[in-house]
Amino acid sequence: MAIVKMKKLRLMVVREQKEELLRSLQLLGCVQIDDNAELMHSEEFAPYLREESSASTEYRSELSKFDSALKLLDRYAPVKTALFAMRPVVDKKDFFDEDDLNARLADAEHLLELEAKLRSIAAEESRLRGLCEQLEPWRNLDLPLETSGTKRTSVFLGMLPAEADGSEIGGALRDAAPESELFEVSSDKEQRYVCLVCLKEECDDALEVLRAAGFTLSSLGTLKGTAAENIASLKEKLSDCREQKETAEKEVRSYAPQRENFKLCLDRMNVKIAKADAEARLVGTDSVLCLSGWLTAPEEKALADCLANFDCAWELEEPEESEYPDVPVQLRNNEFTEPLNMATNMYSLPAYGSIDPNPVMSVFFILFYGIMMADMGYGLIMILFALTAIKKSRPKGGRKYFFGLMLECGISTFIMGILSGGFFSNAIPTVYEMFGKECPIGFMMHPLIDPLNDTNTVLIGGMLLGVIHLFTGMFVNWHMKARDGHFMDGVWDEGTWMVLLFGLAFYFGPNFVPAMAKLETVGLVLLIVGGLMLIYGSGRNEKGIKKLTALGGAIYNGVTGWFGDILSYSRLMALMLAGSVVGQVFNTLAAMPSEGGVTPFSLIAFILIFLVGHAINFGLNILGCFAHDLRLQCLEFFGKFYQDGGKPFTPLNVNTKYVDVES
Repeated sequence: MAIVKMKKLRLMVVREQKEELLRSLQLLGCVQIDDNAELMHSEEFAPYLREESSASTEYRSELSKFDSALKLLDRYAPVKTALFAMRPVVDKKDFFDEDDLNARLADAEHLLELEAKLRSIAAEESRLRGLCEQLEPWRNLDLPLETSGTKRTSVFLGMLPAEADGSEIGGALRDAAPESELFEVSSDKEQRYVCLVCLKEECDDALEVLRAAGFTLSSLGTLKGTAAENIASLKEKLSDCREQKETAEKEVRSYAPQRENFKLCLDRMNVKIAKADAEARLVGTDSVLCLSGWLTAPEEKALADCLANFDCAWELEEPEESEYPDVPVQLRNNEFTEPLNMATNMYSLPAYGSIDPNPVMSVFFILFYGIMMADMGYGLIMILFALTAIKKSRPKGGRKYFFGLMLECGISTFIMGILSGGFFSNAIPTVYEMFGKECPIGFMMHPLIDPLNDTNTVLIGGMLLGVIHLFTGMFVNWHMKARDGHFMDGVWDEGTWMVLLFGLAFYFGPNFVPAMAKLETVGLVLLIVGGLMLIYGSGRNEKGIKKLTALGGAIYNGVTGWFGDILSYSRLMALMLAGSVVGQVFNTLAAMPSEGGVTPFSLIAFILIFLVGHAINFGLNILGCFAHDLRLQCLEFFGKFYQDGGKPFTPLNVNTKYVDVES
């Protein structure tokens, strides 16, 4: 349970074995390949070396094709996926089958051609429907649309606003162009569709009158035949489009059995891209390639066994302390503490050479979550959900951490629910009260910890847990200083405040706990000793007036910091109380329809309000408790010792999303 020790790897291999070597390292999964900046910038070697090219761009293009093909199938041939679907296991030989990959790539490319065809058909359908809508108002016009007039007359098709006064327009038109005629073909809420027939010499006058009324010419002059004839023709074309579309969609759906193969190919391509990206970090000559990177020290023998099959030379060395900022970090924990990697990764990885916080943090994180949630019903839901997910889907990586943490927090929530008597808050006593009976389950009526009636106890208990939490962080920091040869710094920095805080607790404790009266003198002695330690320790590295300012800064920062930190743990009580109260409110609301007696209607109302209310309360609490718990760890606890800034260890490996590769 610690930060995995890393070793710097340098390797030279004959060029002919490049592909085989990279594949072997990828299957091994314990080597991070870095760029060879050191070699490429050396005056001695740089003139003879060149960077390797890779097919990463080509592979990403192929990956995009598989991804698009899969999305197309999901659109036209959707399937319901199980909530916790177990990933299929694929043999290593089948996973790296290039012939099958190329065959599936051809299928994906054909699907993309079908997608392009469907887009083209959709665009054509849209165009045809638009024309039909444009022609529909002119359906009753028994006049070819291309008609522009005769030798002496002109014909114009256009639109007038619906609110235009027809009689007024007609009068003005007769005055300006006596031989003109205006026919209304159809109308709707917005426009009136009209046909103007006039003598050629009266065209300008007639159009001027109409334009003054908001007249606009139609754009149908490019069409031949009547509107009805064009509409009929367009509908035939739309019918053809629908047939083409149905045929194309049917062909797309015929590829539905290939869905899992496309998912497999996505994993294949991601693995190939990772290998190609690693290849691009290599440098070499025409005959030799150089590789630099990092190896997890526990896998040194496995790497030696692997490299024994290659014509290569390699060496390992311990990183210098000055190189620690560049050393990648990998955390290795047991099954209990590993889920806390999720919380650590969300904050920041610890710096190489520092302390992995998970073993210490795990106990407090899980305990605090249980205190804040504190409900048997909610805990049971979390346990069952997490166990189902773990059993059925075999999660990896972040999903594995998530469900593992949910399981542990669910157990803690269930146990704290027993202590506080909460089962969906006070659901069981409420049900008994509905039927006019007394709840026979004693601990639910008289729990060991009652959040509503023992508020002060919960508050003080939460703050005491906070002090223990903070002291633990200080002990960790003291340990780190002692490990680095600075034990006395821990005495003056961490030890001083421990003495002072114990002194405060023992001196003022009898005011709250009479049994502590005998410790009052001990508390006074500790306060005096702690004060002297603070006076000396705060300015031990300063001279002159700086000693005084250092003392003032230490007192101010210490008092305000400790006060704020300890007060933060009041959220343990606040969330425990809030969850219980909200749950009781929903239970009361659910029971109200049964106040006049239990009826089928009141039972149905109870169930509905109960389910909706507790779903809301559970959802808010599961997220809120996690956020507040994470805050206590990352701000208060980590602030006492944590050294962040670690770079994640990213080895070349077979990282898959849809399948598991059999080793």
